[in-house]
Amino acid sequence: MTETAVNLQQLAKDHLWMHFTRLGGFRDAEVPIIVRGEGCYLEDANGKRYLDALAGLFSVNLGYSFGEEMGQAAHDQMRELPFYTNWTYAHPRAIELASEVATLAPGDLNRVFFVSGGSEAVESAWKLARQYYLARGGKDLAPRRYKAITRQTAYHGTTLGALSLTGIPAIRMPFEPLLPEVRNVRNTNRYRRPEGETEEEFTVDLLDELERTIEMMGPETVCLVHMEPVQNSGGAFTAPLGYWRGVRELCDRYDILLSADEVITGFGRIGAWFASERYDIRPDIVTSAKGLSSSYAAIGAVIATDRVAEPFLEGTSMYTHGITFGGHPVQCAVALKNIEIMKREGIVEHVREQEAVFRAKLESLLDLEIVGDVRGAGFFYALELVKDPETKATFDEAECEALLRGYLSPAFFEAGLICRSDDRGDPVVQISPPLVATETEMDEIVGILGDVLAEAARRMRR
Repeated sequence: MTETAVNLQQLAKDHLWMHFTRLGGFRDAEVPIIVRGEGCYLEDANGKRYLDALAGLFSVNLGYSFGEEMGQAAHDQMRELPFYTNWTYAHPRAIELASEVATLAPGDLNRVFFVSGGSEAVESAWKLARQYYLARGGKDLAPRRYKAITRQTAYHGTTLGALSLTGIPAIRMPFEPLLPEVRNVRNTNRYRRPEGETEEEFTVDLLDELERTIEMMGPETVCLVHMEPVQNSGGAFTAPLGYWRGVRELCDRYDILLSADEVITGFGRIGAWFASERYDIRPDIVTSAKGLSSSYAAIGAVIATDRVAEPFLEGTSMYTHGITFGGHPVQCAVALKNIEIMKREGIVEHVREQEAVFRAKLESLLDLEIVGDVRGAGFFYALELVKDPETKATFDEAECEALLRGYLSPAFFEAGLICRSDDRGDPVVQISPPLVATETEMDEIVGILGDVLAEAARRMRR
């Protein structure tokens, strides 16, 4: 290890508070320090190379090779206007980016409110939904609409409002009481649907539960149904046929805004600019971040339909919300360059064309006794791990700890693969590489997954 790497290790252990990290785990172990990236690959301070099969955090859609172009866009904007706010004012890059995003978004999602990231986008969407009904109905509207519905196991962010929408008890508990009132309905885990139930029956059951929940909460008090087109936490859940049409119909029937959380799925991840278009969700609001800049800049956006924006265009009405760095000119310049490169390189088309190839390679892992299900879309997948693929028997808490954190996570990393072993629902391995990945990277991903999971199966048998 070089002297620089040793110094960085000590400084990291003394001063850096890493996110969602068991810091105690690094008392006697090295902190992974990533120093450079190229294409789908990363390199650490010791010179070891890794294939990033998680695209950072489902977010480096363009991979790591466009820093020069992105940097030039940032540099040019720094020289012209390093910062100005969107509070009452506008500047060219925010205007241009809002227009570009509105053009890419489906339907009449034409109004764009910029923030700094995904959690802020989700928080802003809930605040917008709450205020929409007041703006539409007047200050004396009673009862107030403030409640929201999300899904079990869904992750929507870490700010207090976004965390309140999150359906994962373990990460909510330390911060309770949270904001009132959110209820979680079942997610679309088709692999775990009741035995003998058809997909059509599963859809009916899910929609019936959603309607019962709306009725129990009081429809006149619910402002938002907030759901991911493909749910990340729990493992890349896609919806059964007819689900999104039914959710849209229920929201229309009860006059509730439908919000699509596209923080991950937006900007190409599932082979369309927005998953809402692919699945014909027709949301009133879309939350986005990550892929908007391929994480070359910290930026997110709430995209609203003309209907949602309309009450705020009259007289003295105002959406009383703002973020200092929302619409930052440098971040907007980088996001514009990101979209330009994605179009030039045919990134969305590439994902759509290679989806079946990638899925087929991953599904070859179903031959392993520990892999029960492969699910997802585009370049966004999860493998559910089981004790027995015939019975779908899962692992208990102690077994998950030993399997995921005791073996899989360090084994994947040692083998040069960055992915995620997660048990916020049933145990899964999540795979979501940069959208520039080719069959070469796909084969490497599947090869490492196969070797490590085969060894995991042998260990669990013992």
